Amino acid sequence: MAKTQTPRGRAQDRTRVAGGQDHEVTYEAKKEGVSKDTVKKAVKSAGNSRKKVEAEIGRR
Repeated sequence: MAKTQTPRGRAQDRTRVAGGQDHEVTYEAKKEGVSKDTVKKAVKSAGNSRKKVEAEIGRR
């Protein structure tokens, strides 16, 4: 039986940025070198896919 839960959460959860979760917004902001507000705006405009959020931040 495959393990669906890892110590770091489910794989599908790591592919998304929860804009309402402060710790996720803080992590993404620190990783990308931008403000938390920038991450929240990117989530709002691009959706919660981590790849789309990172691409949106790269455009700014």
